[in-house]
This record gives sequence, C-alpha cells and structure tokens, in this order.
Amino acid sequence: METSKISSMAVNYARVSPSFQCRPDPDFHGHSRSEIPRASRFAGRIKAVPTHGPLFGSSCLSSLILRFPPNFVRQLSTKARRNCSNIGVAQIVAASWSNNDGSAVASGDVLPEAIAATDAATITALEPIELSSVVDDDVADVAASNINGVVKLSSANPSSLGLPFLSSDGSIAVHGGERLGRAIVTDSITTPVVNTSAYFFKNSDELIDFKEKRHQSYEYARYGNPTTAPLERKISALEGAESTLFMASGMCASTVMLLALVPAGGHIITTTDCYRKTRIFVEGFLPKMGIKATVIDPADIEGLKSALAVNNVTLFFSESPTNPFLRCVDIQLVSELCHRKGALVCIDGTFATPLNQKALALGADIVLHSATKYIAGHNDVLGGCLSGREDLIAEIRNMHHIIGGTLNPNAAYLINRGLKTLHIRMREQNSTALRIAELLESHPKVKRVYYPGLPSHPEHELAKRQMSGFGGVVSFEVDGDLNTTKNFVDALEIPYIAPSFGGCESIVDQPAIMSYWDLSQAERLTYGIKDNLVRFSFGLEDFKDLQADILQALESI
Repeated sequence: METSKISSMAVNYARVSPSFQCRPDPDFHGHSRSEIPRASRFAGRIKAVPTHGPLFGSSCLSSLILRFPPNFVRQLSTKARRNCSNIGVAQIVAASWSNNDGSAVASGDVLPEAIAATDAATITALEPIELSSVVDDDVADVAASNINGVVKLSSANPSSLGLPFLSSDGSIAVHGGERLGRAIVTDSITTPVVNTSAYFFKNSDELIDFKEKRHQSYEYARYGNPTTAPLERKISALEGAESTLFMASGMCASTVMLLALVPAGGHIITTTDCYRKTRIFVEGFLPKMGIKATVIDPADIEGLKSALAVNNVTLFFSESPTNPFLRCVDIQLVSELCHRKGALVCIDGTFATPLNQKALALGADIVLHSATKYIAGHNDVLGGCLSGREDLIAEIRNMHHIIGGTLNPNAAYLINRGLKTLHIRMREQNSTALRIAELLESHPKVKRVYYPGLPSHPEHELAKRQMSGFGGVVSFEVDGDLNTTKNFVDALEIPYIAPSFGGCESIVDQPAIMSYWDLSQAERLTYGIKDNLVRFSFGLEDFKDLQADILQALESI
C-alpha cells in the first residue's frame, strides 16, 4: 500500500508538470521551459532512440528525460536507493518528458504502461518532492528508452559532440568531451594538477609553429608540465633567478647538474661536510668520467685559492649551511675567487631555504634545493630544483630531458602548496631552533652544539652577514657513547626517528646509525661523525613541549 501511494503521488506530479526538471540551487521559480531562452550546457547531447513494443507508438514518447533535485537520493530509503541504482530512476518516479511534442505527453496523460512500471518500484518511504519546470544548464539530461518495461540509456549523438567520425560508445568513452581540446581552468585559485604523459597538436602546422616557437604549448611530460611551470616561476621569483628547473629529488638535481656542467676530464671543488650520497657520487661515480675533485674545509679559503691555481676547475659545489655540522661557506668571497678563474659556483641552500639566504644575490651562479625539506615542508613529497641564469639552467635542462627524473605533477602541486606557508613555518622553526640550541649549549649532558645562530659556531659572524635566519636544524653531541646517545634518542617522545628534516613534524636521528652504520667507527670518524652526534630538525610543535621533551630525555640518560 505504501509503495502504491508513493507511485500514485509521483504520477500526479508528472501529470501536473509533464515537462519538468529540478534545479540544484536555491533559485527555484516557476517559469516554463519555453520562457527561458538560454541553451543548456548539455543541449544536443542526447539522441532520441527509436523504441518498439506496446508502450510507444510512432507518435508517442521516444525517450524519457528524468531530472531530480540534488537531495533526491538522500530522501529515499536504503532499499529505494538500491532500486535507483539497480533498475533505474525511471522506475522509481514516473516522471516523463519528451524531446518530441507527442500528444500523449502534451495533454498531460500518462500511459498505463508507464504507471505500471512506476508501481513496480519498491519505495518504502519518500517525502513529497517539489518539482520545477525550470531548465538548468548545470543538470545533465538522462535519456532512457523503455522497451517492454526495461529502462535503457540512449547513446549520445557523436555529431553533437563534434565527433561525427565516432560511432560507438567505446570510442566516445575514450574521446568524448576531450578530443577537440580543453583549456586548463585558469581562474581557479589553486594551480590545477595536469596528469598527462604527452600533449597533442590540432594539426601539423600547429606542431611546426610549436617547434619554431610561434605557438606556446608542451610536447612531452618529461619536457614540461602546466602544474610544474608555476612552481618553477615561484622559486625563480624567491631566488631572484632567471630560470628554475624542478626534478624528482634533490639528489637528481645534484647529479644532473654535475653531469651537465662538468665535462669529461674536468675538475670540481667541494667541501668535507656534505650529504653522504653527494660525496659518494663525487668520489665514486665522477672519476669514471675522468672528473677529479678537490675536497676542502668549508672555511678554507687558502685551500680554495690553491686548488683554483693548479687545476682547470669547472665548478665549485658546496652546501651552505652544510650537513650535518651546519658549516657556512663565504658565498660572496668564494664566488669572486672562482669567477676570476672561470669556474662556476653552485650552492646547495637546502638548510637555508630561499627565505633565510639569497645565494644568487651573493654571487653564486646556481642555487640548489632539496624541495623535499623546507620548501615542501610537510614530509609528504620528494622534489629538487636548480635556479640560476637562463643559459646554465637550459644546459642542465637538456641533460635532464635525456636522463629523466621528472617531477610528478601531483608532487609539484604539493610542493607549491607547501611553499605558500614557507615564510610562516620558517619564522617559527628559526625561532624554536635558536632557543633550543641555547638551551642545549648550557646543559651539562650536552658536550657541543652546532648551530650557526650561536656565537660559538665557527662561522657565526659570516652567517649573520649572509643569512636572515639560521634554520630549524640543530646538531649536538651528547655527553656519552653510542648507546647513551641511542637511549637519549629513544627517550624522546615528540620527534620521529627518521632521515629527513624541514617538515612540520619534528625529526631526530643519530647519524652514526642512520647514515653511516655500514662504516666502522674509525671510518665514520674520518668524516667527523662521532657516535654521540645527534641531528634534530624542529617542526611546528610548541616550543615548551619540545623543551620539556628534550629535558626529560636528557635526564633519562
């Protein structure tokens, strides 16, 4: 009885408003379809399907166009929603509207077969639904043909999509709505993610125009992406660079840069304190191409002058601050000395960020960042970038196009999103790290603290000149051996034990275990890595919480 009552109610709605549809917004009004001249966004997409059987005659309804308000399904019971899904909404509510002007529909009469189909629906509860006959160009038409009471969706008309050469649903599913091109939504607040491996051209002339730089577009995803391009422009603006190139990781950026700029048989100068994987590449892989390296202390200016004097140096490459001892290179002086000898200068500014240090303004030719760290800032993505003069970045870009290591557009989106809060995050992390460094330096269970913001740091005065903030990483030595230090790290409750830095979450690691465990203690010491060394990256947790956690961990050893 309940089902019969609902079905009857729905049929009455159809009789009152034989030509109806519902709007998805509050702008309901009672104008008839003919009073609204605007065309639907989906106009012309539905093809009337000839039908057979007792329900439809030659002058009767040829298709059912059903439109429901946005909360329609929510008003149905669970059982009714299953019916909506399984047997079609046309059998839930007998609401019919014709593309034709059939007499049966025009008069408002409902065919007995349609009523029967409606009665077959099992709806246990449904509140009355107010229906409007207003056309809305945000509601898609659902076309259905009824053959012996079975509802079927009709095929779209390929000609109406501008694709007359397609005749099957399978081909339309592949090309419909896309084949003729679609612009990126440029008025969205956020940069859209464009997931594609290649870009097409409308014809050969457009391709030739692209090749001859008269048409701006992309060709292949390894060569560029509309999601990555704004990110590169943003870093260029922050660094004051002519051009920026993003890659899949910081190490990818480092290795591709070295391969692109240093010729076979060339010579580079680098520093003792650096990321271990960079050292492995410089010492283990570059020699295979006949490339030699001179390694100096970050502050050894005399050693730099000597290496420049006796070698045909192509490139000086160093972090500043360095990893993990946060040593600083005098970027301005090093750049002046190298440029006199025709050598390029690349500074890895990952620990500094583009906000705390402007390496290019200080004289460097290229600045490199592992965007995985502070730039992205959320411990959720890998990326690396190089910024500098257009000619240098173009040379590196050519090598990148060959080697690969392309930044995924989804990663580009995350990095771009992270950049928007970089200044807020760095302000907090700079402050927290400096306060914790001062706390650690005065604690009896800490032997030494490495942080450029402390007067005890060997390059403190230099850091004050070339940096506006000192970063969120503090390295220090616990007063104890490997196990004592390990116990301190394990006693910490807030930071994660992990091999990265620069994110919102604090991270701690013991380099002797995290990065150099495959080496003996004696081998580790050749790189200055003591068993009691700790590297602490401070996130965005409250200073008091971090302070209390560190103090309790120190007290536990």
